[in-house]
Amino acid sequence: MTGHITGLLLAAGCSRRFGSDKRLYLVDEEPMALVAARHLIEALPGSIAVVRDHDHKLATGLERLGLEVVINHHADSGIGSSIACGVNASRNANGWLITLADMPYTRPGLIRDLANGLQACQQIIAPVYHGRRGHPVGFSRRYGTELLALKNDSGGKEILSRHPEKLVLLEVDDESVIHDIDTASDLK
Repeated sequence: MTGHITGLLLAAGCSRRFGSDKRLYLVDEEPMALVAARHLIEALPGSIAVVRDHDHKLATGLERLGLEVVINHHADSGIGSSIACGVNASRNANGWLITLADMPYTRPGLIRDLANGLQACQQIIAPVYHGRRGHPVGFSRRYGTELLALKNDSGGKEILSRHPEKLVLLEVDDESVIHDIDTASDLK
């Protein structure tokens, strides 16, 4: 369907700094990636999750929540390839809100606010909490070709660096937008 914002849950990482598969680490008695997915699908039905090859258990859980699961066969090349994979699976979207499986505390209402802001501005949108830019980050359809070309680990940062004047910042009073979990100590 054309004209909607598609949520992309990036869940194809390796958890190198965490020490184990953080996507399956329990947060509120549920795997972290599924908590993030539940919030995303509640805010943006029809969202897509991007996972690695052989992530059958995670893929099954994501599908049960209602997300379309896309396999990134090149996940080792970095987050950019996951973004490109998700965008490729939803080319008719009016834009993409890129969410991360290691950010389980971002609530559906905030995700909806960002999607609505993206729909309104038709540029690039990101939340800001007390001066710190966070996630999810949204890109309108006009950046589709650039998103599809991403391959390395810098993700959307290279698009932001080419178009800094197109970034719309949404001030939020919710520190979840800057709270990603990279190491076990980030859980405290």
